[in-house]
Amino acid sequence: MAIAATEPTSVRSFGPGTALSCRECGQRYELTPKFACEFCFGPLEVAYDFGTVTREDIESGPNNIWRYRSLLPVPTNVAELPNMNPGLTPLVRADRLAAELGFDSLHVKDDSGNPTHSFKDRVVAIAVEAARTFGFTTLSCSSTGNLAGAVGAAAARAGFESCVFIPAGLEEAKVVMAAVYGGKVVAIDGNYDDVNRFCSELIGDPIGEGWGFVNVNLRPYYGEGSKTLAYEIAEQLGWRLPEQIIIPIASGSQLTKIDKGFQELIKLGLVEDRPYRIFGAQATGCSPVARAWEQGHDVIQPVKPDTIAKSLAIGNPADGPYVLDIAKRTGGSVEHVGDDEVVDAIRLLARTEGVFAETAGGVTTGVLRKLVREGRIDTKAETVVLNTGDGLKTLNAVDAGVTATVKPSLAAFTAAGLA
Repeated sequence: MAIAATEPTSVRSFGPGTALSCRECGQRYELTPKFACEFCFGPLEVAYDFGTVTREDIESGPNNIWRYRSLLPVPTNVAELPNMNPGLTPLVRADRLAAELGFDSLHVKDDSGNPTHSFKDRVVAIAVEAARTFGFTTLSCSSTGNLAGAVGAAAARAGFESCVFIPAGLEEAKVVMAAVYGGKVVAIDGNYDDVNRFCSELIGDPIGEGWGFVNVNLRPYYGEGSKTLAYEIAEQLGWRLPEQIIIPIASGSQLTKIDKGFQELIKLGLVEDRPYRIFGAQATGCSPVARAWEQGHDVIQPVKPDTIAKSLAIGNPADGPYVLDIAKRTGGSVEHVGDDEVVDAIRLLARTEGVFAETAGGVTTGVLRKLVREGRIDTKAETVVLNTGDGLKTLNAVDAGVTATVKPSLAAFTAAGLA
C-alpha cells in the first residue's frame, strides 16, 4: 500500500527504516515484501529517519555488521538473534601490490573471511531479519553460487527451511557449499537470468506462499547489507572515505549501495565530505554495463554470459543504469578484462599479498591494473580494491599445483634444482 511521503511506518522492527521509496518516482510504500513501484515499476529501496549516530556508538558495538544497526533496517536487538553475524573483514594494507603497480596507498577489502566466504553473508543477514518480521517460513534465492551458500547457511542458523535455485554448471565447490546445510538446491537448465525469471514466476504462484526470496521480494532489505562494506572501509581507514574504489559488478547493487553508504556517512557527519571516484569492474564475457559505458549509452543491452567469473555472470543487471550514473557523477568509469587477465590478476594478488581471490577478485584486480596501464587512475590517491569471495570456491580457474616430486633426501632435492 502506498503511503504519504511524510507518513512513518508503524513497523518498528526495521529500526531507522521508515518506508520503501521508489528510486525513480519517489513514491513511498509501507515496509512490506515488495520490490517494484506500482506506478512506474521502478526499484524500491529502504528510506530512513536516522537519529543521532556517533562514531563512539558504532565503535562500541559488536565486531560484525550489527555495530551499524542504527543505520540498517533491523531491530535494535538484532545482535541477540540467531544470525551468521558477518562483517568486519580485513582491510589489507597492500604495500607489495602497491609497489608493483606504482600506488602510494592501496588497500584490499578482503571479504572472503565471512562465514560462507563471500560478501553475500552481509546481504542475506539483513534479508533474514526482514523474513522473520514478515513471518516467512522458507528462504530462497536465485543465485550464481555464493548467494545460494549464504542463504543455506543463514536459513539453517535461523531455523528456516531453504530452497535455492542456481544455473546448471556452477563450480562444484559452490554447489557443495549450498547443499551441505540441508536445504534444497535446484539447478535450472539455463543462465542466471533464466533462473531469476523462474523465481519471479514462483513468487506469484501459490507454491511460493510463505517464501522469502532474498533477492526478489526481500530485495530492498537485502541490498542494504552491501552498505556495510562502505561503513567498514571508512571506519577502517580512520573514519575517512577512500579517494578511489574498484567494485565488481554482477547486478550492480553492491556498487550502488556502497555509494549510498558513503553518502549516508557524509550526511550524518561521520566522515568528511570529500570527492571519491567509483570504478566498476566486469569480465569481458559478461560486460553489458562496461560496454554501455564505452559506447556512451544510458541503456544496458543484455548479453549471454560467457566467462569464468560466474559469480558476476548476470547478463541483464538490474542496477546497471544506476551504476553508469554513479560512475559519471564520481568521475570514475566502468571497465572490463578478459578471462586470461582475470586469472593473471588472481595470481598477482596471491603472490603479492597472500590473498587468494575468487574470480570476482581477479576481475577487480585486473581492472585496477588495466586502469594503471592506461593512465586512467590516480596512483597518488588512496585506493581500495574489493575482493568479494574466497579463491577456494573457484579452484578450476587457476592452474596451480606441486612444483616437483622428489625422494626424501637432500641429494634429490638439490638434483631437482630446488635448492
